[in-house]
Amino acid sequence: MDMFEQIREHEQVVFCNDEATGLKAIIAIHSTRLGPALGGCRMYPYKSVDDALEDVLRLSKGMTYKCAAADVDFGGGKAVIIGDPTTDKSPELFRAFGQFVESIQGRFYTGTDMGTDPEDFVHALKETNCIVGVDEVYGGSGDSSVPTAQGVIFGLQATSKALWDTDDLSGKSYAIQGLGKVGYKVAEYLLDNGADLYVTDINQKAIDQIVKKAEEMGAGIKVVNSDEIYSQPADIFIPCAMGGIINDDTIPQLQVKAVVGSANNQLKEERHGHILQEKGILYAPDYIVNAGGLIQVADELYSPNKERVLKKTKAIYNSLLNIYKQAEREGITTVEAANKFCENRIEARTRRNSFFSHMKRPKWAVRM
Repeated sequence: MDMFEQIREHEQVVFCNDEATGLKAIIAIHSTRLGPALGGCRMYPYKSVDDALEDVLRLSKGMTYKCAAADVDFGGGKAVIIGDPTTDKSPELFRAFGQFVESIQGRFYTGTDMGTDPEDFVHALKETNCIVGVDEVYGGSGDSSVPTAQGVIFGLQATSKALWDTDDLSGKSYAIQGLGKVGYKVAEYLLDNGADLYVTDINQKAIDQIVKKAEEMGAGIKVVNSDEIYSQPADIFIPCAMGGIINDDTIPQLQVKAVVGSANNQLKEERHGHILQEKGILYAPDYIVNAGGLIQVADELYSPNKERVLKKTKAIYNSLLNIYKQAEREGITTVEAANKFCENRIEARTRRNSFFSHMKRPKWAVRM
């Protein structure tokens, strides 16, 4: 495919290469119509540059919709670093990455994502002020996985309300794919609230910890391998790992009544939303459910305020219920309803958001 055809929906795509540190990264800015692009930086050992590019383009577009849905004055962007996060990290690599972010002159703000952590960006922060989600001791708002997990819980409660007319999550079973920073917190909450779990993760330590907690509480838990998680007879499937996992191969295996999770780009293709609907499975659009972390890092640029973040994260509950109602009312999928809602908001807000029209770095963003 012609490169410009591949990136035609995006404003800017930057390839970053620093031979001295081994940095190979891509920064994708999908839209700045609502403000500077905002999105995390993922580090992953992609098999090819094409795979990395495909991922960053999908993720950055999703961030545009997520920012619109979360009602923050930012556009969508994303960064990926090609490399193994367990062996290829170094302070120098992240300082080099920070220099590339700085070269974009305030059009892109970034922070932790899969494969990266706040400590990595302490090094990047020495080269640019366009970093969010760092530890509170460095002037940041702390661990963004906390509000992300809270948002998933609010999404589960809204889905429970839509399916069973109750916010109570007890007495149901949940299949959780991924026990990372977000998935583990969700699993803990569900166990504390009387739920039974099916879990899978490549990290044996996380598996052992959640099994021990479940046994101490006398809760039901079953550990399955990564391929078996789709076929478990749970009430709700909670994907908290990689994207593209709702596809032609996995949908026929699903026995759940709903899919509600934190993973980005869960649908391999948008048509899979139609297939879920035909199968009678309620789908919670991922960028609505997982917006808690985004809300926190966007709020951080105005000065951290946990109460304000929690209040805005709670709005995920009503937003998701409204998406469900709109989809049913108009006879469309929940994905189509969510996209329609976001596109209307982007169009309306673009006319009002003149503060960022000249693409100057906001003065309130300069912390160091």
